[in-house]
Amino acid sequence: MKIKISSVGLYIPPKIETANELAKKINKSEKWIIDKSGVNERRISTIDVDKMGSIAGLEALENGKEPDLIINASGVPKQTIPDTSTFFQRELGFKGIPSFSIHCTCLSFITALNTAASLIISNSYKRILIISSDRGTLGRNFNEPESASLLGDGAAAVVIEPSFDNEKSELLYFDMKTFPSGANLTEVRGGGTNKHPHDPNTTREDNLFTMDGPSVYKIARKEVYRLMLKTMKSTGLNRKDIDWIIPHQASKKAIDAYITTGGFSKDKVVNIISKYGNCVAASIPMAFATAVIDKRIKRGDLVLFIGTGAGLSVANALIRY
Repeated sequence: MKIKISSVGLYIPPKIETANELAKKINKSEKWIIDKSGVNERRISTIDVDKMGSIAGLEALENGKEPDLIINASGVPKQTIPDTSTFFQRELGFKGIPSFSIHCTCLSFITALNTAASLIISNSYKRILIISSDRGTLGRNFNEPESASLLGDGAAAVVIEPSFDNEKSELLYFDMKTFPSGANLTEVRGGGTNKHPHDPNTTREDNLFTMDGPSVYKIARKEVYRLMLKTMKSTGLNRKDIDWIIPHQASKKAIDAYITTGGFSKDKVVNIISKYGNCVAASIPMAFATAVIDKRIKRGDLVLFIGTGAGLSVANALIRY
């Protein structure tokens, strides 16, 4: 699909929480946190997801013309109703622009990218703003040290537009698989009809993030590897052809698997986990925006977005930037 990511935006909250500071909250050592998660520090936002997302969105728009569609591709909503994209639009100072969410937890950005590309190719829209903004630290369960040590806050945004005939930019490939046997491995049980706030059986922990990390990793590692093999076979490419891997920043162990199991060289894998932690759906576009802004990723590069999400789902999207 002849589309391009024409610009990016990034919001990094200024407040830093170090592994040493978090250690006191989860009764673990700084070394335990770094060894287990690979997160030396994460950002703690003092503003909500709509304000975070609007800052990244305005940067992506480069203070230029309005988009004709806004897609929220975040992991956790601002509130149940209305849709978070509505709040993004309000903070951006726009009105009348159609806005909706693509919700696939940590894979929301990848699925939104494919959706936006399809809408552009169908001539439904010409300039689409995708925003991913998450405050994972609000949902940490400090009684679950492993997952609590992972999460961070941040936001990123991209503008998707058609690419011209003389431009190489395009979405080359997309694939996704969902395995509902893993539905209860990564959860926030509260907030919906399952554990409604008015249900007397709903507990405080039901509203916090919980994850069976080892079980998720066991399934995800195998399925992500299969997905990569299928992608290479379907596109006729090999690992050396790919310039950059932009993985979901799930954990250091998960990112390292693209090197040890996936067979990609370390210098091709964009890794921001140690500085920002796992920022849920925002982690993939944050890693991408970081590498675009620091000029590692250049026009014409082949970029593979890949990762896992609660569900359990695996997905990837191959673009020529």
